[in-house]
Amino acid sequence: MTELAFSVAEKVIEKLGSLAYQEISLTRNIESDLKKLQDTMSTIQAVLVDAEEKQAKNHQLSVWLERLKVVFHDAMDVLDEFECEDLRRQVVKKYGSTGRKVCRFFSSSNSLVFRNKMGHRVKGVRERLDLIANDRYQFQLEVRLDDNRIVHRETHSFVRDRDVIGRADDKQKIIDLLMLPNDNDTISVISIVGIGGLGKTTLAQWVYNDERVAENFDPRIWVCVSEDFNVLKLVKEMLKFAKEMLKLGGGEISESMSLNEVQARLRSILNEKRFFIVLDDVWNEDRNKWIDLKNLLIGGQGSKILVTTRSHKVASAMAPGPVHDIGDLPDEDCLSLFKRCAFNEGEHEQYPKLVKIGEEIVKKCGGVPLAVKTLGVLLYSKTEVRDWISIRDNEIWKLEQKENDILPALRLSYNKLPSYLKQCFAFCSLYPKDFRYINQDLIQCWMANGLLKKSNNSTEELEDIGEQYLKELLSRSFFQEVGIVRTTRWSFKMHDLLHDLSLYVAQNDYCLIEDTTNKTNKFEKARHVSILDRKLGVDATITFLHKLSHNMQTINFSLDDWRKSDSIDINESLVETCISRFKHLRLLNLSNSTLETLSSSISTLKHLRCLNLLENKKIKKLPDSICDLQNLETLILSWCEEIEELPRDIRKMVSLRYFEITTKQTRLPANGIECMSSLRYLSFNNCGRLECFNEGIQRLTALRSLSFINCESLISLPQGMKHLTALESLAIVGCEKLNLMGWDDYLINLHTLFIWELPLLVSLPQGLKGSADTLQFLSISACENLGVLPEWLPDLSSLRTLEIWSCPILSSLPEGMDRLTALRELKISGCPELRRNYEQEVSKDWGKMVKFSFEE
Repeated sequence: MTELAFSVAEKVIEKLGSLAYQEISLTRNIESDLKKLQDTMSTIQAVLVDAEEKQAKNHQLSVWLERLKVVFHDAMDVLDEFECEDLRRQVVKKYGSTGRKVCRFFSSSNSLVFRNKMGHRVKGVRERLDLIANDRYQFQLEVRLDDNRIVHRETHSFVRDRDVIGRADDKQKIIDLLMLPNDNDTISVISIVGIGGLGKTTLAQWVYNDERVAENFDPRIWVCVSEDFNVLKLVKEMLKFAKEMLKLGGGEISESMSLNEVQARLRSILNEKRFFIVLDDVWNEDRNKWIDLKNLLIGGQGSKILVTTRSHKVASAMAPGPVHDIGDLPDEDCLSLFKRCAFNEGEHEQYPKLVKIGEEIVKKCGGVPLAVKTLGVLLYSKTEVRDWISIRDNEIWKLEQKENDILPALRLSYNKLPSYLKQCFAFCSLYPKDFRYINQDLIQCWMANGLLKKSNNSTEELEDIGEQYLKELLSRSFFQEVGIVRTTRWSFKMHDLLHDLSLYVAQNDYCLIEDTTNKTNKFEKARHVSILDRKLGVDATITFLHKLSHNMQTINFSLDDWRKSDSIDINESLVETCISRFKHLRLLNLSNSTLETLSSSISTLKHLRCLNLLENKKIKKLPDSICDLQNLETLILSWCEEIEELPRDIRKMVSLRYFEITTKQTRLPANGIECMSSLRYLSFNNCGRLECFNEGIQRLTALRSLSFINCESLISLPQGMKHLTALESLAIVGCEKLNLMGWDDYLINLHTLFIWELPLLVSLPQGLKGSADTLQFLSISACENLGVLPEWLPDLSSLRTLEIWSCPILSSLPEGMDRLTALRELKISGCPELRRNYEQEVSKDWGKMVKFSFEE
């Protein structure tokens, strides 16, 4: 199967439509070939959705799609070459040090060589695409510009109590919600949300058939909505169901009936009645359609609607009512369900060995009942141990699946994703199961590979677009277990079965390699790999790299916080192999390695967007040539504790947006970081000798986040921070010599502020008053000499969370704290004097509006 061809084509067309490559002097032939390429790409893209759907039943079609996708990627590389050249020319023009160098760079022969080379490459890509595109006629493909398939799914309202295993607590919670009175005489909407296969429909059926529901609601109506949220169709279905339930006479409901006729008959049935309607399997996110339907559902006091959906976004569009997130089924219940599907009644007692293997099979189902049923049915009537071991040891996505099994059920959710989210989801297959993702880290990876899409004329930051993508995937239940959101960084996980789905849709493009001896890994054509086989030595890893495609775009040798103790021993020879073989790399992750030097040839990776050197504890110096990476957007040097100094021409890295620094310097070189106007995130971590900063930070007008972590020698913050009008997040942690009392730069747009481990701090600086209208999160911790909070603290009108930890001499809060009307959470810990004086008062005054906690 070949997925993502449509998504890649969309990226190429977007790139072709951009104006960046037109900055280069193009020949007429190149311009002509680019225009023809764009026309052919648009024609092909129109049939790709249909092709991706039909390939499951046509192997030749799958091969054709794979050939196409290879050309699409090559087109991306060629177009990226134009952008690289354009940016390089701009940098040399601005920072070129010698007249001879600049003159040589802009010489006519240099330009002519570039145009000739690129002309041949563009023509080659266009001719290959034309040749493959002509083959499309044999497949009789339909034109569909996006995945607008409507899948009709049928469910019914009946289930027997004995057929439901577990979920008793879920059922009781839903029924309790149904019995609550409605607010303001409106119809109450309750949503059951969870990933496909968790048993949302079964739970709704069980509730629907409960005696208490039957006694309290009449009529009860069940409608399977599926993907076609057509108001006329839904009202007809409700009318048919109500007529049958109530045994009403009257004329037949014909296809020709208008919405006005149907709604009038339905309203006459529901009028003054306390009805209960189940809308099963809802996908509609258009609130207007829901409002049109709801306006026709007018019943008696206490009427309820129960919705099942995979998406919190859908639940939110339906109504701001209670949402019940259905969780995983406990292992014990899963095993009972599995035995019921895999054996005839009582038969499992004859096969204790099979049951033991079955327990392991159940664990891989992750508490999803449909997955348990799928694997149980696969093993029904099979009593050979080898058959059971085969199911246990194979990934679910590699097993045979019928239409109503778990993988097709989950794939429905994937199919409904916009094309730009499909590639972002597929990228997650590069991480192991049970990995805890960090939002900023994943967004940087998406950005490096060009997966974040700006709408036309949009002024949105790429980081904000990435956050929107994450939240959309979260709302659609692709991510779960969100960690505590305290700053701009937050964590989350992916269910094991959704990880299986990501592996399925990402095959051929993305490859997670945890065991190089596994012959089922298809890595030869991959463009993105994570090589996490801890048994590999350096020589074996280099040998393995030579088996990979030259067109590699992403290489992870390590993942932050993932089994650091077992990291691959990355040395200079291995890195040199990557640099020499993979000229189109966008992302290179060398974190947690033992490098002592970084090759100067790193500058030849001109497409590189992200370089991660986190916790390279032996590297002492970066080559000056690294500054020639003008496309680099993310550079992570945190906890590289032996780095003696930053490269002198670092200002040439004009695209750098995210920069984490560790250095032994006492002062940074002038005309360096302060000239990097693209910076959005800047963090100084463990810079133990850094004392102060040069002037000029006011040039960083795009900077949104600034951190100083464990900079023990720092005596002052940079001057001119008041000009950082885009700055939203500031963290000052573990700076023992920093006295903020003399700092009076007014910050006018801060949203988040951390002040931790500052022993010289006796009160908050006046400069924070400038963010009185914007500051939402304030955390103060381990400031042993903080004795008083300023009288202006209650003026922070937007403050939602206030944390005060381990400030032992702080004994009072300023007067007027009740003016913090936006405050929703107050946490105080390790402040015995403050607790003694304020615990009762806070409980009395704020108990109804603020979540507060006092701890020792």
